[in-house]
Amino acid sequence: MTVAGMYNEETIDIAASPDVVYGLVSDLARMGEWSPETTGGRWLDGGAGAVGDQFEGDNQIGDRKWSAVAEVTVAQPGTKFEFVTGPPEGRFVRWTYRLAPNGEGTTVTEVWDVEILPGTLAKFTEDQLAGRASAVASSMQATLAGVKATAEG
Repeated sequence: MTVAGMYNEETIDIAASPDVVYGLVSDLARMGEWSPETTGGRWLDGGAGAVGDQFEGDNQIGDRKWSAVAEVTVAQPGTKFEFVTGPPEGRFVRWTYRLAPNGEGTTVTEVWDVEILPGTLAKFTEDQLAGRASAVASSMQATLAGVKATAEG
């Protein structure tokens, strides 16, 4: 169940096939190339993007740096890629990339869905949570623009 106000979807059209786009959005180690918040990371225990594989992602906002473990929950090439952050503590945030052919390429929708507030956000005021949601929306737009530039480059 989504925490109130902590859900966002951003959509972009990319002039590349769903398989090409899927190859990019499912390569979590490359997210640092496009995201203003994610700086990189690594697959754990030999994972590579299959359901159940885990990834440790590194993030930074200003001077604040942190890492988060993510687990792949859906891996449908050309259609949908989804992971949750928080394992093994729980499923805090669900990130989803939905892909649909659009005749010219692919329509990509990125979804951010906070299911449980992580400890760092649980102390935030409503205004601070709204600010975080707004920052994530901007970050998602930038990430999708970066994926588009790479896919179309």
